[in-house]
Parts: sequence; C-alpha cells; structure tokens
Amino acid sequence: MTRTATVDDDALFDLRWQRAAADLMAPLLRLYGKRMSPDALRDRLRALLARKWAERPRDLRALDLARDLSPEWFQDQSMAGYVFYVDRFAGSMAGVAERIPYLCDLGIRYAHFMPCLMPRPGDSDGGYAVMDYGRIDPRLGTMDDFRAVAAAMRAAGISPCIDMVLNHTAMEHDWAVRARAGDPHYQGFYHLFDDHDTPLAYERTLLEVFPDQAPGNFTWNKEMERWVWTTFNTFQWDLNWENPEVFLAILGIVLDLANSGAEVLRLDAVAFMWKRMGTVCQNEPEVHDILQAINQAASVAAPATIFKAEAIVGPQELVPYLGAGRHTGKVCNLAYHNSLMVQFWSALASGETGLMTDTLRRHFPDRFVGAEWATYIRCHDDIGWAITEEDAEARGVTGPGHRKFLSDFYAGRFPGSFARGADFQVNEATGDARTNGTLASLAGLEAATTEADIDLAVARILLGHALIAGFGGLPLIYMGDEIGLTNETAYLEDPDLAGDGRWMQRPAMDWTRADAAPGSNAPSGRIYRGTREILAVRAITPALRGDVPACILDTGHDKLFCVLRPGREESVTGLYNFTAESQQIEAHRIGRDAQDAPLDLLTGQPPAREDDRLILPPYAALWLHSND
Repeated sequence: MTRTATVDDDALFDLRWQRAAADLMAPLLRLYGKRMSPDALRDRLRALLARKWAERPRDLRALDLARDLSPEWFQDQSMAGYVFYVDRFAGSMAGVAERIPYLCDLGIRYAHFMPCLMPRPGDSDGGYAVMDYGRIDPRLGTMDDFRAVAAAMRAAGISPCIDMVLNHTAMEHDWAVRARAGDPHYQGFYHLFDDHDTPLAYERTLLEVFPDQAPGNFTWNKEMERWVWTTFNTFQWDLNWENPEVFLAILGIVLDLANSGAEVLRLDAVAFMWKRMGTVCQNEPEVHDILQAINQAASVAAPATIFKAEAIVGPQELVPYLGAGRHTGKVCNLAYHNSLMVQFWSALASGETGLMTDTLRRHFPDRFVGAEWATYIRCHDDIGWAITEEDAEARGVTGPGHRKFLSDFYAGRFPGSFARGADFQVNEATGDARTNGTLASLAGLEAATTEADIDLAVARILLGHALIAGFGGLPLIYMGDEIGLTNETAYLEDPDLAGDGRWMQRPAMDWTRADAAPGSNAPSGRIYRGTREILAVRAITPALRGDVPACILDTGHDKLFCVLRPGREESVTGLYNFTAESQQIEAHRIGRDAQDAPLDLLTGQPPAREDDRLILPPYAALWLHSND
C-alpha cells in the first residue's frame, strides 16, 4: 500500500520558522538586544508571524509553496515590469483590472502600483506621506478592490507590487496623532527633541533632500513643544527604528499587505532609516539588519513575497542592498540600479561610453545570491547625477563639471542638445541640479521637428529599453514610455502639485494612442512594437535570466557599451551604440572569432559586417547569440 506524507499548516509554519530563525533573530538581537529581552523579542515575533500566517488566504498559501520550490522565480527571463500611478493609468483599481490584457500583450509579468495607500490630504509627496497603511486611497477604491485586481493579475501571471514607506509616516497617521496627544508609547515611534541643540548637532553633517521646498531636517511642533525629525517634508515624520515596537508594528503592516495579494513590496526611503550622530544618516549598517529581519520574517509567514529596496545612492553604497558580507542572500531581492540609469543618460549626452564602462565594471559584481537588479531608464522621480569625483577624474573630467554638463544638456541649455527636461532642486552652493522629464522628452522626441530627428529619438528610446532588458536584472518600463509620452504641463494648474516639478514626468496615460499603437506608424506605434519585441525576445532567451552573470567588457571602443551574458548552454553579447553615427568594431574586441557569424536576436538576422568588423547603425542595440 502506498503511503502519502502530509504536512499540516501548523507543521509547515514550524518548518519555515526553523529555516529562518537564525537569520531572523541574529540581526534583531544586534538591533534590539539591549532594549528587549531575547526571549520576549522572539516570543512576540513568533506570535505575530503565527497570527499573520493564520490569516493568510488559501490561494496565497499555495503560491507560497510554489515559491518555496522555485525561490528564484523572479529571476526568470520572462519577468518584465510595468510601473504606474493607478489614477493616471486607469482611473481606479477596477480600471486597472480592465487593462490587464494590455499589460499581457506588452509582455509584462510584474506590475508596480505606485503609492496607492491612503495619503494625507493635499500635498502628500506623490503619495509617500501615508496616513493609513491599511486602506487604499479612497479616490482609487478599497483594499477589497486591490485584492480583486491582485487576484486577477495573479491569474494572468502578473505579480503585483505595492509601495511600503519605511522611513516615515504622514503627520496625520494615527501614531503621530497619538504622539501629539501626549501618548508616550507613540511618542517613542518618532525622533522627538525637547530643545534645538541635538537637531543642530545632527544638522552639521546631514544633507537636504528637498532644499528648495523643505530645507532642513527638523520641524518644530507646537502641540508637543518638541522638534520632530522630518527628512523629506515637514508633514513626513521619521520613524524611530531604534525602538523594537516600530519594527513589530511595521512588520505587521508588511504582512497584511502581503496577505492582500502584494507579491513584491517596494520598501521606500530605506537608506534613511537609521540615525547616527556625525554622519549623513544614510546607509548605516543597521539598515541592512532591519531589511534582513523583514525579509526573513516574511519567509516564515508569507514566503511568496519578495522585497525591492528603494535606495537611490552612490555606487559604493548600492551593492549592500542586494546583500553583502553577512547579509549575502538575506536582504532585498531587488534594488534599483540607479547607476546604470545615470550612466545611460551620461553616455547618451556625451556620445562616449568610457565613464559608463569604467564605473559599472569598478563598483558592481557581475551577479548576486538570490537577488538581482531592477533596471530602468526612467521612473516617477528626478534624475540625480550620481557621478563621483573619483569616477569622473579617472576619465579626465571633473565631477562638478560633468554633472553641470548633464544638467545643462538635459534642460536643453547645452548647444546642440536634443533634450527637453527641467532642473529640480538646484544647489546654489555647489551648482548641482537634478533633472526632470519623461523618457521621450529627454531622448529628443518632444524637440524633434523632422523625420530624421524623430527616427533618432525613437532609436534612443529603444536603445534604452534594449539595454535594461539585456543588461541583467528585472527591466521596468515606466507607464507611457512604451508609447513615447512627453512632458506633462497640466500639473501646474493643481495647487497641490504645482510646487513639485517631478509631476512633469508623470503624465496621464493616453489610451487613444496606446490602443492604436500596435498598428500605428506614428512614433508611438514604433516605440510600442519595438519595446514589445525586445521583451518578447528576452522572454525566450535563457542567457538573459537574472542569475546569469553580467560581464561588462572593456572593448577599447569609447562609443560602444558591451555586456556579455554567459549562460549555461548559450551566451548573449549585448552591444550598444550611444552615438548618432554608425560605428564599427572588430569581432575579436568582443571575444568573437573573426569567422563567426552570430545571429542578432533582436532582428533575427546576422549583423551587418565589413571584413572582420561588425557595423552598428546609429543608436543600435545588438544581442549577439552563440551556442556554448
């Protein structure tokens, strides 16, 4: 007689607890061992996880089991992401459900709902000042509506992502309201100071995130007669992560969102969570302990869930968010490759790829353990020109000089610039400025007046999409970039938005244009079909999986960027021309034999050649395939 082994839900929870306990408790004891006894901390944490596991819907428990068996599911080459504001994409949660076929047709397997939890009234920093983590913004629908669209996406093979702001809450959040009312428990959730001496001491080394609209990092609160730490805006109160009660409260919210159907949690503003006197209070080691503890806790109570770190920091600080040292393979599964985005725009403006090649080779490993990059060309935010003096000087330019060149170029001030962006948060002391603008406007489509200009702008856009799809990681398409939406101006008429120039790159979706795109010969149609084809080719190319190394080759050709993806049975060499002129390169410079006739996967044809040289048209991308 055949005997079938079964494991009930309680036993499954116990097995997952045993699997994660060491990697979960070690960082928590480092963080909170002096503020709570180890036994009390472990008991409260296990009870919280058991409660959230008991509340987890049956269909998500089935997904948990599938993800336990395939923990690298998110690294599959078929994964491609789409990022959108719910109201600007489809009006409401119900509207998003109606647009799932559009996402499927484009080749999307991951959908990021930009901030949609209930924000404070009025200016909410684009939704990142959350008033209630347990409710969807009523203008968009309800949490039940989100659960419904998440289930529909799951059935269509799309993983929903939702934002979880970790650094701060809105000052209208219940915790902050109770703190202002004098509740000592909730006052301990925030950084509060009786006098200005300590804030001033911190300010000596702190940076300003929004120097124009919110200078300084502290705000005086009359109700409590205390200073409050407010890194971003006066209405966003920084949480005190030194308090274990904050960790437990936030973890409960994270698991509630996972139980509502979010398969990916984008952890916002993580770099700022830990404060230390005498530093810039960014990227402190404790941040990675917190992220590891959240990740490992979810592996017990919601193991289908993965985490993406929103850490827009310099190259040296970026790698640890995907795991380094004792945190290897234990923190976030995804992190934005901010440096790839910056270097794309830098190379596009200068027409030279040496800085891009050197910087990406020097600072980043070719792969991670259980993690990968989220690659992107544009997002909802401004572009901060994170190019260090050291990296710039290695290429014979100065950091300040090159950053000024980039801000001038993409604001359209530099002679011959094709871009139409705008400055953001200009630092008068240093001359640095960040940049706003949509992908299409920055790439030249808005300024194009001739067919030749339009052709070049379309080519630049598709070059960017081919780069992020072929580089290594999960590519993210920002809403409207697939049809070439240009800069928005209507936000200037809304008093809650007019003071924030980032709304320039957050236009409403043009569904007339999008619906016509598959058959249109307009630029929008060419961009849409080109993007869809790039994602379709990627989806059937195992060498482009997220766990395949991304080996950047120094070819000695400063107009081309080259990345080798050496898969187990096949390899793909990505070759990208960052100029408006045709370029040639000898086959041996990219590790090819002169007699090889590799296939370009993006066209299905061998590339043009002259003798032993490959020829790349203006702004062309080649994915050269070979069997190993």
